[in-house]
Amino acid sequence: MAGSLLDGRTALITGAGSGIGAATASVFARHGAKVVVADINEEGGRRTVAEVRAEGGEAAFTWVDVRRGDAVKAMVDFTVERFGRLDCAVNNAGVDTAGDGRFHEVSEESWDTSFEVNLKGVWWCMKHELAQMLEQGSGTIVNVASVAGLVGIEAPLVSPYIAAKHGVVGLTKAAALEYATSGIRVNAICPGAVRTQMVDDLIQQGIMTLEQTAAYHPIGRYALPAEIGEAIAWLSSDASSFVTGLPMAVDGAMTAR
Repeated sequence: MAGSLLDGRTALITGAGSGIGAATASVFARHGAKVVVADINEEGGRRTVAEVRAEGGEAAFTWVDVRRGDAVKAMVDFTVERFGRLDCAVNNAGVDTAGDGRFHEVSEESWDTSFEVNLKGVWWCMKHELAQMLEQGSGTIVNVASVAGLVGIEAPLVSPYIAAKHGVVGLTKAAALEYATSGIRVNAICPGAVRTQMVDDLIQQGIMTLEQTAAYHPIGRYALPAEIGEAIAWLSSDASSFVTGLPMAVDGAMTAR
């Protein structure tokens, strides 16, 4: 594959068995990175690896449950054992709690699930990724947040998701400051609505329509997963060498209103 932004880098991507994560794995490979695909869904993760390899890229799969610190450490260890180092980490694994109701109707189970995966899972990943990057003296981390981590929005994302994604932005800023002189950059990507299985599920449940999804964005359409992957690749590359602590909206001007 023709490399460019990420030649020779090793990238670890969680939640890479589908959606934004899978698209990002392909984008990174096209830009020259060796990719570790991590997911709790082994079938989806191995499918992503097969797709990357079919396009001429180098990829390997490892299972992970980001709610478990031991599993996250094993994921980072696998990456280093397989490819020698960890240059780029993309913490993308997440779940939504759409359809659980208004604020006063949200269940404790939905709250706990959202925070265990969407926030604590990112914290576990950063904890072990940062330790490895400190040993190397360099690295980049991109956390996948959401426009729901920047503003409160009228959408079926409910309060636990919005609160957890705001937390991801906070973790990003705190780590960026703490490791700014350690050769490690930490940023967050904040997508608007992206045409993934998650959005398709909401449409099938009758919670929203494709037209409503597109209408959230002044640009007049939803994003494709690869468009988010390209933005993540840029944040992970030397092209963004002076960028750290940024929650970067990739949202078709949704938050510009």
